[in-house]
Amino acid sequence: MTLSILYIEDDPRLGEMVQTYLGNSGLEVTIAKTGASGLALIKKHDFDLLLLDLTLPDMDGLDLCRSLRDTSQLPILMLTARGEPMDRIIGLELGADDYLPKPFEPRELLARIRALMRRRDSAARSSLLHFGQLEIDLDARQARLDGKPCVLTSHQFNILVTLAHKAGRVLSRETLMDLVKNDKLDPFDRSIDVHISRIRSAIEVDPKHPKRLITVRGSGYVFAKSQE
Repeated sequence: MTLSILYIEDDPRLGEMVQTYLGNSGLEVTIAKTGASGLALIKKHDFDLLLLDLTLPDMDGLDLCRSLRDTSQLPILMLTARGEPMDRIIGLELGADDYLPKPFEPRELLARIRALMRRRDSAARSSLLHFGQLEIDLDARQARLDGKPCVLTSHQFNILVTLAHKAGRVLSRETLMDLVKNDKLDPFDRSIDVHISRIRSAIEVDPKHPKRLITVRGSGYVFAKSQE
């Protein structure tokens, strides 16, 4: 199966060089010259990976990365000529999977792409998520705390999985509802809070003092990466 890659890059010479090299290696590369056109393509097509230049004519690549991570798990490899390590750190914190400084060797770019795809495929094969004493079995659609089944509705399980997949990132109520595809709820519907409360009752050792599912006042909820 041919890998489909979107490369958001406003430098036509570099874009063509990467497209040709990766194409000769059996990858299919689509070029977008602006962040806006790139986001539009992502909505229309199922790409396997995004190559993202951080310096774009219409927006900052870091802002694009942040926006994309609210709704997508598309692997992102940042390509940046910025010399400051903080830019790369921020990019990784916003959800990028890897980065490669410019100028780069096309061979190293190909190697990093293949490494990201191996990691993605390995994660897809794993049906168990582990967070300390909490285990989430995606195939069985069952959560277990210290080996004991957690009582959750199907919708609550979907919310838990969505949060767990994005552990460490704050998700607003609106984003959560969009990610679990619940079109019946209005953005101001507080029933999401009821679901969160019941999830806590199922997965927290002490639901009144949660350690896994944390409220970020005014922003939403975050599933903690590290568990006590």
